[in-house]
Amino acid sequence: MNYQSKFEVIVVGGGHSGAEAAYASAAMGASTLLLTQQIDTIGQMSCNPAIGGLGKSQLVCEIDALGGIMGIAADAAGIQFRVLNASKGPAVRATRAQADRAEYRKVIQEILGKKEGLAIFQQEAADVIIENGTAIGVVTKSGMSFYAKSIIFTVGTFLGGMIHIGDKRFAAGRAGDAASEILANKFRDLEFPVGRLKTGTPPRIDSKSIDYSSLEEQHGDMPLPHFSVWGESSSRLKQVPCHITHTNEKTIAIIEKNMHYSAVYSGAISGSGPRYCPSIEDKVRRFSHRNNHQVFIEPEGLNTCEVYPNGISTSLPFEVQCEFVRTIVGFENAHITRPGYAIEYDFFDPRGLRPWLETKKVKSLFFAGQINGTTGYEEAAAQGIVAGINAVLSARGQEHWYPRRDQAYIGVMLDDLVTRGTLEPYRMFTSRSEYRLSLRQDNSDQRMTPMGYKLGLISDARWGQFQAKQKHIETLEGFLKQKHVAGSSLAKHDIIKKSKSGVFPDSISLWQLLKRPEINFNDIVPFIDSHPSAAVSSDVEILAKYEGYIVRQSQEVVKNSQAENTKIPKDFDYSKVVSLSTEAREVLTKVLPENIAQAARIPGITPATISLLLVFLKSHAHV
Repeated sequence: MNYQSKFEVIVVGGGHSGAEAAYASAAMGASTLLLTQQIDTIGQMSCNPAIGGLGKSQLVCEIDALGGIMGIAADAAGIQFRVLNASKGPAVRATRAQADRAEYRKVIQEILGKKEGLAIFQQEAADVIIENGTAIGVVTKSGMSFYAKSIIFTVGTFLGGMIHIGDKRFAAGRAGDAASEILANKFRDLEFPVGRLKTGTPPRIDSKSIDYSSLEEQHGDMPLPHFSVWGESSSRLKQVPCHITHTNEKTIAIIEKNMHYSAVYSGAISGSGPRYCPSIEDKVRRFSHRNNHQVFIEPEGLNTCEVYPNGISTSLPFEVQCEFVRTIVGFENAHITRPGYAIEYDFFDPRGLRPWLETKKVKSLFFAGQINGTTGYEEAAAQGIVAGINAVLSARGQEHWYPRRDQAYIGVMLDDLVTRGTLEPYRMFTSRSEYRLSLRQDNSDQRMTPMGYKLGLISDARWGQFQAKQKHIETLEGFLKQKHVAGSSLAKHDIIKKSKSGVFPDSISLWQLLKRPEINFNDIVPFIDSHPSAAVSSDVEILAKYEGYIVRQSQEVVKNSQAENTKIPKDFDYSKVVSLSTEAREVLTKVLPENIAQAARIPGITPATISLLLVFLKSHAHV
């Protein structure tokens, strides 16, 4: 039979991570196979129908700026958009979108289906073929073999997945999909460092059975925010409101009474759950002083009756779920369409990965997504695009690429994972980044698009679009620094009255004027002849207001760059550094840091240890 079985890259799994990995690989011109259990579920939003949020929207925008697809799909499928922390500085602002679950999946599938060089095949992966320590292929459950120069596994919660509803449990990757038991056992046989994590989901509710008249309504923002710098606003869907309600003392009493039936507290689950997205049982136990907890009611789409009650994730028995749900205001007559559940699954210690997500144990084998201990669509997708890029570079014998902590939130996440590992599902927050003043959502394209173009992910048309925008920003910035306005003109336009930040000189540049907290770009429009786009004017205003902070942070980056550039050989033998403690040798050997800066970030590694390493490296001519 003449059937293609050889590719440059094989991606296993069609979730958010797999979709980005497959698209990136094909966009770079590599022949790519996406191997998935179910073609119909490619791009499925397995948990809540939302994209973005604090720390997460930065990841989405960086993926988009590199040439990925999550931002485009979220904009096309979004049915409510909000800017979080809008009253705070740009460094901590974030966009969050409620998505039509079916439309999001449809958009992802259309993008992947039309991508040249990308083949999709429906089969469960059961084995990875390894020769001389290098991954060279995948065997399916039915015995078919596919070969490639690089293999990426993005299997989410499917490895050894076990769903828990009260004392009932069954193997599954998510409700309705089989777990990957054979593959899980294969990886265990390969002696990858394995652990167990858990996550959960709330019961879904029929919207027709909810009394919305007693609920708080929450509308989205207008004009509509967006994730993708490339998208067209004319293609947006109808916008709908979300609603808010709360649990109460009756709810809590029922949960406390039945706590011993919860899979989490009965001992049936050994895996650690997400600390920042706890189940309702966790909330009741950990926050016993609270007599209510917010429930955010998220519509699942424009053409479905189901809603997602965010905030009551649970593994309690179904009959208990029915009982406590109906104590919540608005849910008195709620009809549950699907029970909530907890799912426990295998993950592999990400300290066993290189920063570009290749496993240290097996060459040309990459892991991305929840298999690395993360939680969330955005974290998975960000790993997916990095794995896809590096799988192609590896297949072609080229140098690997990954962003540093000072370059992107993606870099922060990668470094956190491979340097520190994780004991619970890892979630991105703005607080994780020490460079968040520079790593803003608004400048993602300025930071990432040049690299996306260099790697071949950005088309010439998009590159031209980006360059044109940058030229407009530079021209406008130069004009504002040169253009001075007399105090009398400012008084005429009530700008002096509006400003509270000091005395005005007789003449001031528009750039210095824009630096003042109370002055925004609209205030200086009367003094500008041109009419810049909203994107350009917003970027320039942020540059002006953040200029001093950005300069100081840039100086800090330069200061730390020497440690980043001091590489540690891959085959470095830490046992030769006799002055190191046994504990330091063990942890350094386990992580195998790429450079001195990464070594310094490893928990338990002291400044004295770093000094000893530097002395040894210099004395042996490694630096």
